[in-house]
Amino acid sequence: MRLVDAHLHVVDPAFPLVPNDGYLPDPFTVADYRARVAGLDVVGGAVVSGSFQAFDQTYLLAALAQLGPGFVGVTQLPADVPDAEVLRLDAAGVRAVRVNLRRGGSAPLADLDRLARRVHELAGWHTELYVDGRDLADLAPVLHPLPQVVVDHLGLHADGLRDLLRLVATGAVVKATGFGRVDLDVADAARRVLDVDPRALVTGTDLPSTRARRPFADADLDRLAEAVGPEHVAAVFEDNARRLYRLPPRGPRP
Repeated sequence: MRLVDAHLHVVDPAFPLVPNDGYLPDPFTVADYRARVAGLDVVGGAVVSGSFQAFDQTYLLAALAQLGPGFVGVTQLPADVPDAEVLRLDAAGVRAVRVNLRRGGSAPLADLDRLARRVHELAGWHTELYVDGRDLADLAPVLHPLPQVVVDHLGLHADGLRDLLRLVATGAVVKATGFGRVDLDVADAARRVLDVDPRALVTGTDLPSTRARRPFADADLDRLAEAVGPEHVAAVFEDNARRLYRLPPRGPRP
């Protein structure tokens, strides 16, 4: 079962880290990631900036250089980032901006519309949101008109699922990730997203699962595969993420 890991973090203490609410994660380097997923058929992925990395780009560019082709970046940027910096990051393999509405460390909500539209116009990037699904109803006037939105971790809570599905109906993509941090039935939520749009669900490890109630387990992917059914496995585990992150179409394993 090939996997484009649509959500992973690299925590390398050789680069700047910023405590978030007093929290700093343990190191999880590219070497640690490779060792952890050695038993999985990972063919690419997206390295996502966390709250504890704020606007640092050095760790991300180093991680992408080490991981090589097939891996892209999702970064955090201030709203006043120069156009040239967006284009520089795009050339290095960054494909999205992240706005962390749950833990901070990113551009604030007030700058979301302007930033999302600017990076999309400049480089074709989409915007990824770490957000509690229970807040999506209030955010709908801002989110629904944006060119492309991705919601992390199934929106986290069952009470936000209805509004998450409304967002999917406008073209949003959802990450079936972080099963150890959500308060919902993962299988049910995944199937309901696919019912709205079979192209709207991607998955990944969420490694190293910082601050989750339990870390990622390989069996999480097995359970998701069973939930979505054989007709959707290739799309959810690989093809939808390739489309989202503008990776080459599926081919022989690198």
